[in-house]
Amino acid sequence: MSQSEPKEFSRAVENLIAGLRDLPEDTSRARNRKASELTSLIDELLVKHRISHDSLEHSIRAKWAELVGVANAAYSHPLVMEKKLLVVLVSHAVVRNELFLHKDAIVEKLRQLPGCADIKGLALRSG
Repeated sequence: MSQSEPKEFSRAVENLIAGLRDLPEDTSRARNRKASELTSLIDELLVKHRISHDSLEHSIRAKWAELVGVANAAYSHPLVMEKKLLVVLVSHAVVRNELFLHKDAIVEKLRQLPGCADIKGLALRSG
């Protein structure tokens, strides 16, 4: 900070000075933030929300019919990864039972996909 720039004070100090000078206090909730470059903000958001590359769930959805078979894939849909479990929404009781019986084989196939080596199992939900 150079000598020509004034020092920035906290809001409490600014209000104390305003009270001493009989000026209105700043009661707004907004704080003035320093401006950032738009490109750096966009890059941070892309990384934070994993927009710049496919998510793990998206990769699994693309291969789902190959993993469980076309007939089972028509009645099931992988939703999200929660605590190293793949949550699968199943809309038919027979398909749910079929996926439950072949759960270990499906998990082994899932682990062979890139980035899926640490998947522990499936969580089947009706819906």
